[in-house]
Amino acid sequence: MNLHFKLTFLATLFAAFAANAQYTDVINSNRPGESQSAFSVGQTVFQAESGVFFNKEENAVTTAKANNFGVDLALRYGAFFEQLEFNIEMKYLWDQRTSGLPMQNQRDFKELIVGAKYLIYDPFKNYEEKINILSWKANHKFKWRQFIPAVAVYAGANLNFSSVYFPENESVISPKLMVITQNQFSGGYVLVMNIIADRITSESANYGYVVTFTKGFNEKWSGFLETQGFMSDLNSDYILRTGAAYLLKENIQIDASIGGNFKDDPSFFGGAIGISWRFDKNYKPILIRSGKEDGKDKDKKDKKDKKKRKDEVETIEVEKP
Repeated sequence: MNLHFKLTFLATLFAAFAANAQYTDVINSNRPGESQSAFSVGQTVFQAESGVFFNKEENAVTTAKANNFGVDLALRYGAFFEQLEFNIEMKYLWDQRTSGLPMQNQRDFKELIVGAKYLIYDPFKNYEEKINILSWKANHKFKWRQFIPAVAVYAGANLNFSSVYFPENESVISPKLMVITQNQFSGGYVLVMNIIADRITSESANYGYVVTFTKGFNEKWSGFLETQGFMSDLNSDYILRTGAAYLLKENIQIDASIGGNFKDDPSFFGGAIGISWRFDKNYKPILIRSGKEDGKDKDKKDKKDKKKRKDEVETIEVEKP
């Protein structure tokens, strides 16, 4: 790896940010960026995220050109634990290439990955923030806890069924590993970081990062900026993206984005539009105790609630005509 890549990689490593709860009242999609959040969709929740994209590449050195059109689909499901998510990611690509020869058309799976993600640390789990009813300033002061990231790990398997987009000797199965950090700051600012080791047992192994900075403008609109870098023996690049998402309903989001790089061997520019949909009818909220209420306190509270309900019933019977 060159020095620039190493410095950028280390800088983004220490710049990680952002966080929510596992399940949120509205859909929480990985789109429109390329990063994954640290949190799962929630136990028994199914989510589909799909879109179409167009990329254009030109190499000033070899005069080669390529126009790519593709469809991507991510299927996510939370199972067994609130922190665990299983997912499938697919990208199917059609392209036209010219390199001093007649135009060539080809199409195949560019990506097919089966994986799982697990949240190993949430700084806000079992944390109860104290509210000062006498001081607005105390409740809105800067909180250092925001700098403690939620951390998740991801493990997946790249599946290659002789795709035309990989070398002939490419492994049928190769692993993808990822460390994900996420923190949430006041004002609706979120920054997610992925550190990625992809196809690490194959000849096309690559290593990289994705850092996504998101801002929620209101209940419907959000925007993002994203930088992605990767390096392998075959290629290295840095891509910058931006875009926006709009919440149609609590469980439906649409999005659009554009992106490009800053070199000419090759140059890259692309855009995408997509939609995310969540099915959560089977989800049951999970009660997480703060840890302050021990067994005896809980028994007292249950007895008090039972007595209160009994008194209410007796009052109703007395008031009957």
